Amino acid sequence: MRPHYRIFGVFFIFALSMGALLSRLPDLQRQFDLTEGQLGLTLIAMSCGALVGLTFSGPLIARYPARTGIFVTIFAASSLYALVPFMPSVLFVVPLLFLAGICAGAVEIIVNLEADRLEAQLGYGIMSRTHGMWSLGFFVTALISAGLRQANVPVQIHLVVALVVVMLAGFFVFRGIENAPLRPDSHVGETPRIAFPTIGLAALCIIGAAPLLAEGAGIDWSAIYMRDVFNVEPFIGGLSVTIFSLFMAIARLTMDGVVDRLSPRTVAATLLLIAITGLVLVATAPHEYVALFGFALTGIGCSAVYPLAVSAAAQRTDRPASVNVASLGQMTFVVFFLAPPLLGLVAEEFGIRMSYWVVVPLLIAALLVIRALPSRPKLVGAGAHG
Repeated sequence: MRPHYRIFGVFFIFALSMGALLSRLPDLQRQFDLTEGQLGLTLIAMSCGALVGLTFSGPLIARYPARTGIFVTIFAASSLYALVPFMPSVLFVVPLLFLAGICAGAVEIIVNLEADRLEAQLGYGIMSRTHGMWSLGFFVTALISAGLRQANVPVQIHLVVALVVVMLAGFFVFRGIENAPLRPDSHVGETPRIAFPTIGLAALCIIGAAPLLAEGAGIDWSAIYMRDVFNVEPFIGGLSVTIFSLFMAIARLTMDGVVDRLSPRTVAATLLLIAITGLVLVATAPHEYVALFGFALTGIGCSAVYPLAVSAAAQRTDRPASVNVASLGQMTFVVFFLAPPLLGLVAEEFGIRMSYWVVVPLLIAALLVIRALPSRPKLVGAGAHG
């Protein structure tokens, strides 16, 4: 298996376990008897954990091989997700999600660093495809979850089986991972103990955060939106997550060549406009199938913007790449987890349709600072496209 295929596999496998948990949120909400706002506040524990992981895990990631970090973090996070439905109350769920968030934050740094270094080695873009495998994993697990929910399979059985699949697949894929060489122009200074964003990263943080807020809305709340607004059966409600993830995956898996030929800036601006259109459709949909079309457009629009921001952050030479990627991740990955509580509170106070409207201003803000992305991709090697 080629090195970048193993990195693709990391995100795909991790998405299987996290996606299984998130796609069963309607069942967990009822199991623990939570309102939308309470569910959102519970999920904020994952955001806090991700912030801790992104802020403090840099030195540990630099000290150990990528293979070790991936094994530890993904297996630990998947085990924690599987324990959630066995908890007697939501008070026991919060620390599990916090610890899983720490692992997720560390995975984000490791995989993005390896993907950026492999891009430089190969001479062509793979960052979008790397994140595309994350979306493909979410699509696969969401499709399976929709069927399992329709068949009334208990969430406990579902998440335990997901854990077993992750461990078996992970053992095969992760064991061959080797650290890719640093970029020739990378910063060689010591990795700080704590990573913080800088003013220079601010615009990239906005560009990266906007699609992740929309992604959080699309993944975490869409099944509940479909149930509450249109009163659809579980399978149709689950299709919202499935369609969102499918179209995001397709776009991400095909976008690297488009970026190489055109411009990261042009591609990101076009995708942000598509995402805005999709969210407006969801917020105003008169029928469930219009909403599903809106989720499809939103998935396409959210696809490659975040990977492009990650690449731009990793290629900055003011600090070690791991620090800039971690700092960007603080603002963006945390937004992905902050979306559930924030949108849940909006849904509870103003209706769940309004929770999709509030995402639009951040997407517009990202458009206004789009020049922070490079006008051309920065590729070093001379490999053939693959």
